[in-house]
Amino acid sequence: MSSVQLDGTHTPAKRGGEAVAYQGRKKCKTSNMLILSDSKGIPIACSEPISGNHNDAFNLTQNFDSMVTSLKASNISVDGLFLNADAGFDTVSFRNCLFKHDIFDNIDNNKRNGKNDVSFLDEALYKQRFVVERTNAWLDAFKAILVRFETKSSHWKALNIIAFCIIILRQL
Repeated sequence: MSSVQLDGTHTPAKRGGEAVAYQGRKKCKTSNMLILSDSKGIPIACSEPISGNHNDAFNLTQNFDSMVTSLKASNISVDGLFLNADAGFDTVSFRNCLFKHDIFDNIDNNKRNGKNDVSFLDEALYKQRFVVERTNAWLDAFKAILVRFETKSSHWKALNIIAFCIIILRQL
């Protein structure tokens, strides 16, 4: 594994519950989760559910630290990985977090930050980011997690992990 892709997903939560809040863009209550996939789109880690009124960068460093901790507990090395992410993840604190974990960032510059950062972006590597979007589409195929009906966030996360396992089994 040489590169990983990071993206977030907002899921409508019809019954409310833990880690749920109104998301104006979706016009309903949602939950958000960050998903880390390998270069083939297989999900390898996810964050705890976050209430939907926050963007993907909310508590990003804490969520990513917990994802890296779970990877290391599974004996998956993150040293020297390249991480692709869209401009929504372009924050100084997140880039510092990646540096701390010895992960190379390949994050598109966010023009809304008001600065012209000249950080390096490998376009060929960045094109591989589409696989995490495909992973999100694969997850949307599971009707049990397409719309969140669980009120406990741990139950919803467990359903996502079961879907991750099924995706891995389909690839074998």
